[in-house]
Amino acid sequence: MTRRRSEALHDALAAVAPGKPLREGLDRILQAGMGALIVVGDGPEVLNICSGGFLLDAAFSPQRLSELAKMDGAIILARDASRIARANVHLVPNPNVPTSETGTRHRTAERVARSINVPVISVSEDMSIIAVYMGAEKHQLVPVTRLLDRANQALQTLERYKQRLDEVSAHLSTNEIEDVVTIRDVVMLLQRTEMVLRIADEIEDAIIELGTDGRLVRLQLEEVLGGVEDDRRLVLLDYFHEDASWHLEEALAGLAELDTEELGDLKRVAEVLHLPEGVTDLDAPIQPKGYRLLSRIPRLPESVVDHIVDRFGSLSKIMRATIDDLDDVEGVGATRAKAIKEGLSRLAETSILDRYA
Repeated sequence: MTRRRSEALHDALAAVAPGKPLREGLDRILQAGMGALIVVGDGPEVLNICSGGFLLDAAFSPQRLSELAKMDGAIILARDASRIARANVHLVPNPNVPTSETGTRHRTAERVARSINVPVISVSEDMSIIAVYMGAEKHQLVPVTRLLDRANQALQTLERYKQRLDEVSAHLSTNEIEDVVTIRDVVMLLQRTEMVLRIADEIEDAIIELGTDGRLVRLQLEEVLGGVEDDRRLVLLDYFHEDASWHLEEALAGLAELDTEELGDLKRVAEVLHLPEGVTDLDAPIQPKGYRLLSRIPRLPESVVDHIVDRFGSLSKIMRATIDDLDDVEGVGATRAKAIKEGLSRLAETSILDRYA
């Protein structure tokens, strides 16, 4: 599995995304063929490693940043990059902090980021690249055109995976209605759902870097991804076995922690369901509780769904329940009971027709 970026690095990349004043300043530095070392943060921990330079405390502007980059020293910005605190500063980080960089500017940037956990930006004069350091993480900024190409390619991949996910979801719905679900059906849906969400995470990373240029990509992502996270949660609610040490949060976390190779192993994915000991056959039957199908009935609150599942225990019993049986459930009532019964009947009819169409 591709290692996810930390929230701190996400925030740092958002601050240097196209459309932000800081990014405009960095681009001006590159266009002028200059280099720079910029620390985003002026707290005591930053000032403790500063030597020399001069206090500026001026409002930030891209033009001022590029002019100050003509000097050799580092530039210290306020934490929100709204002001330029100091300029031409010599940074003295702990020399024992490990670094994989070789250039003086990049080596200093990495050591500062690792030492005091603030965003540090290094603009390379020779390589014409911008690198952002945050803690132990480093990210090199990519040109917008290349980022857009990557995002569009990932969106095409996402659409193909989402189409396959919809087929697997429809297959599971039909099997639920016919009460012939196997563990394999459930695990395949969880596997596909997780794959789709991981591709979406990569696109989300690109959108953060694209800044204002990523608005159309975000709209496409939201359209393709609608309902996938909810479906994953409902599938787990339907099939996982809860006990004192294993709740929905643990099941979701267990699924997210699987690497790419483990995600391809259906038996490994099945472990997040926390099935009773001895149940290992993927073709063994399993019964849904009913959360997923009940959620498809319009205007049915989650609290009412919980009461229905608590009352009947399984989807097959809910499907066989009469209107009077449903009416007896807390929060349902006669009108809603009739709507639930008719809604389940329509779902059953649609699913079976789709299978044999």
